Amino acid sequence: MEQTSFKGKGVLKWALTLGIIIVLNLFFAVAIQTVYPEPEYENFCEVRQVNIFHSDETSCVDAGGQWNPNIPLKTGDVVGYCNEQFTCSQQFEDARENYSKNVFVALIVLGALSLVAGFFLRSSSAVSTGLSYGGVLSFIIASIRYWGEAGDVVRLAIVGLALIALITIGVKKFKE
Repeated sequence: MEQTSFKGKGVLKWALTLGIIIVLNLFFAVAIQTVYPEPEYENFCEVRQVNIFHSDETSCVDAGGQWNPNIPLKTGDVVGYCNEQFTCSQQFEDARENYSKNVFVALIVLGALSLVAGFFLRSSSAVSTGLSYGGVLSFIIASIRYWGEAGDVVRLAIVGLALIALITIGVKKFKE
């Protein structure tokens, strides 16, 4: 009977650990969204029910658009096209890239704090493990979110720092 109780306790510890990993990262996501909301396209580009047709480059550029000359039509005629939302779209993309970078930094810092807390918290192995793995998951989420915008040097730095942090923690926490 005692052995069954022991196995059940192990399952409960892993359930607690898994719960901490998941809820910790959900908490990070909700906290970031609450404190630092993501830019919305509508805040940069006006959404109108009726769009104005710009038939020439000057009126297009004056409206903040980008003129695209020589667009062939099915009829064989060649005309220009105005992408009226060119400037506001660029501003939105710049804001979104900046947001992604800032969220990346926040998730890395929160993940590092979780790893440190898991390293020093020795009173409960389930909580310590949950915080540690939660920090690692935060690193993974941060990297995935920012990977597309990061250049090769930044990617190398991300992977290198993560590897150094994990090896350092592994050596200090799991000395044999």
